[in-house]
Amino acid sequence: MEYRQRYAINGILLYVVSSIFVAYLIFNVLDDTKTWNALFWIILLFSATNATSKSFQHESNSRFLYIYMLASPQSLIISKTLYNMLLIVFVGLVHLTFFSLLIGNPIEDIALFISGLVLGSMGIASVLTFVAAIAAKTNNNTTLMAVLSFPIMLPLLLTVIKVSTLAGVGFGFEEGGIYLLVLGLINVVIFTLAYILFPYLWRA
Repeated sequence: MEYRQRYAINGILLYVVSSIFVAYLIFNVLDDTKTWNALFWIILLFSATNATSKSFQHESNSRFLYIYMLASPQSLIISKTLYNMLLIVFVGLVHLTFFSLLIGNPIEDIALFISGLVLGSMGIASVLTFVAAIAAKTNNNTTLMAVLSFPIMLPLLLTVIKVSTLAGVGFGFEEGGIYLLVLGLINVVIFTLAYILFPYLWRA
């Protein structure tokens, strides 16, 4: 179903590229690492929210009932989450490529940064997918999605920004490895909670 809606992916990529181009028109080249990191994650976060908010948009009550007869709720939330993880990681890498080409890249340890980007994108996708499922039960209230997702995502964002900051000033995996481990654990916790709680939400 998601593959048949490829226009949505094109729309997300257009949003990312246009946002970066607007930032390029304003800043031209960014040498300050803190400003670069802040702008990078703000654009990516809004792109991820835009991408995942439609995860359950087309699942009306009748379609939920039809899917209920075909698959378990665990299978549905796992498939939605994995799809959104792949999508946001892909968008994040495209985002990094265009960001580096247009605005520059002051990050000194790019390997640590990409590791944080991948784990952070996966965590953001997990949170937003589960919150989108909750919002789907309230007639896809995007305001509710924004309100619910931010407190849950705050520890994840603080950790991924710490990794990005360390990578920006040249620290490697020795210093940033502990934060990557924390990101991985946060991903596991979020994924597990979604797996356990989604069946109750499904029957609501």
